Amino acid sequence: MRQCLVCTARVLMLRSAVVASAMASVVATAAAQGIEADSADELMGRISCSSDQTHFVSGPESRRITLWGVNYDRNEAGRLLEDYWHDEWQEVVSDFAEIRALNANVVRIHLQLGRFMNAPDAVNAENLGKLEELIALAERSHLYLDLTGLGCYHKQDVPDWYNELSEQDRWAVQARFWRAVAEVGKGSPAVFCYDLMNEPILPGKKPATEWLTGELGGKHFVQRISLDLAGRTREDVAAAWVSQMTEAIRSVDQEHLITVGVIPWALTFKGAKPLFYSERVGSQLDFVSVHFYPRAGEVQEALDAFRVYDIGKPIVVEEMFPLKCSIPELQQWIDESSDVCDGWISFYWGRTVQQYRSDESLRSAIVAQWLEHFQKNSPLLRDQ
Repeated sequence: MRQCLVCTARVLMLRSAVVASAMASVVATAAAQGIEADSADELMGRISCSSDQTHFVSGPESRRITLWGVNYDRNEAGRLLEDYWHDEWQEVVSDFAEIRALNANVVRIHLQLGRFMNAPDAVNAENLGKLEELIALAERSHLYLDLTGLGCYHKQDVPDWYNELSEQDRWAVQARFWRAVAEVGKGSPAVFCYDLMNEPILPGKKPATEWLTGELGGKHFVQRISLDLAGRTREDVAAAWVSQMTEAIRSVDQEHLITVGVIPWALTFKGAKPLFYSERVGSQLDFVSVHFYPRAGEVQEALDAFRVYDIGKPIVVEEMFPLKCSIPELQQWIDESSDVCDGWISFYWGRTVQQYRSDESLRSAIVAQWLEHFQKNSPLLRDQ
């Protein structure tokens, strides 16, 4: 016990030192940019759900707020945030300024479990300190954070010990991760929400053998929360997992919102019902997060599938991009979903429109065109 207390003290001392350095850096950056050093609470209002649970509000005056932002999931070289935020912090600072210039107000951050858990019962104090620094930067940048956790995007970086755990022990580690992250985020109005996991799925009738699936561009964005239903229903497993994660967060943070970003199976399988937003599982979540990439010529189909997720709670499209359709079609989908949607989040990979324009590739031209459109069509401009 004495050894544990000593270890805990050392972790707290290290975190304090890191945070002190972080705050000094943020103040210096703010001064350089001419930003007054007001308190974060004066600059940003904490986001919550309205009293009737139909939309988002912020601050003590409960002003309605629409979210318009980007996933900051990687840089243009494909590196994840934790790969470079220690040695290239100024790149992060610059990227946040560029995101703000796009007329955005929210950034979705993807946190890798292996970067925050050194062992099943040991957190990484250095990266928790860096997260605290990132939150402070978000406050100064007037950007809210969607903190999405438990990432295992680079399979080669997933700890062997984590892969070898049983479901019960794996969930226990995930709960410790969330308790540690919520401990860092609980005091900041810049934290919009905790997204428990990006696109969690469950096995079918037959047991699965791999926790990760759906490799795309060298990354694994989809993760199973169980390998074997073991006589349980899929709803049983989803409800138990969500309950354990939310209880871990609520043990230290009772205010910030909790969600789960899901694949829109209703778009793939007509008539499919949302598992994580069923009455039993979704009752533990504060709002709906769903990822949509409408197909060309199928805007109405995408709208019909989207409305399946209108369950009487705020809805955020946590991922969108003109990946399978034109920019006008995506904008049509945004416009026609706005009667029930409370936020849309696209992507930013650390390059400005000008940088994309200087690259003559077709991909760069498309991204540049989308970012220009994204900036000019921000709903935040209408709200001013």
